[in-house]
Amino acid sequence: MIPLLLILSGVSIFIGVGDLSASQLSFDNEEAWELFFISRWPRTAAIILTGASITICGVIMQLLLRNRFVEPSTTGTTEATMIGLLIVAVWFPDWSLFGKMSIAATCSLIGLLVFLKLAQNLPREQPLLIPLVGLIYGGILGAVATYFAFQTDLLQYLGVWLTGEFSGVIAGRYELLWIAGALTLFCYLIADRFTIVGLGERASKSLGLNYQSIVLIGVATVAITSSLVVVTVGVLPFIGLVVPNLVSRFMGDNLRESLPLVAGYGAIFTLFSDIVGRTIRYPYEIPAGTVFGVVGAVIFLWMILGRKNHV
Repeated sequence: MIPLLLILSGVSIFIGVGDLSASQLSFDNEEAWELFFISRWPRTAAIILTGASITICGVIMQLLLRNRFVEPSTTGTTEATMIGLLIVAVWFPDWSLFGKMSIAATCSLIGLLVFLKLAQNLPREQPLLIPLVGLIYGGILGAVATYFAFQTDLLQYLGVWLTGEFSGVIAGRYELLWIAGALTLFCYLIADRFTIVGLGERASKSLGLNYQSIVLIGVATVAITSSLVVVTVGVLPFIGLVVPNLVSRFMGDNLRESLPLVAGYGAIFTLFSDIVGRTIRYPYEIPAGTVFGVVGAVIFLWMILGRKNHV
């Protein structure tokens, strides 16, 4: 996994409209180094941080809901984040970046908590109901966001968030994602607790775990990370759904062992999608979210239909 991640990272750094090669960096070429530090390195770092953090969010949500078919983009979390960003854009445009992020994260948290409440009333023996309800719930929130954006002449603003892409990432415009990376590391440190939470409330309490506290930590982590990603690069659908499911087929549900692989392959899939999007219509770009959205939708349908046929 690590060699593949390094190879794709190198390819990502040296692909672009601007001419950049390893030989240029080996000499005292100020323009080449400027391009590297301002554009290529920030973009590659943002891709890796985004892919790793979104897949970790997917794992956490799947454990909290005890359902393999959920992630932030299928539970209304990203749509709630966009509503928060629209609120900031209309009423608090002069707030600091931290204040804007606080509003976005708060709306994301509220949206996720509402979905968790809805999911509690759904029968566990029908696991496909939860993602279906999540898609409907997200569609309703998305409609609210679209109507709000239409009324305030911010539809183009909203469209930027709906398309996950990294072309606008430069130095000074991606650093918030390091917070998402720190949260990912924190989740690894308490991975055993999330594994126990996945057993259910009764089993968790019988093992002496403070179930509600861990659930709140997980929900807050997902809300903050999702808002950071949406603000920086937009929505990247299905990555947090597909990658954890693929890894769990080989590694099981022990997060202590599987979480590094989930984060690594999340970064790899995101890097690959961005590279394909940058080369298939060079020098133009297809957003990475669009590329993986097509692939992820196919894999998602395969997982659902495969599970149905297996049952």
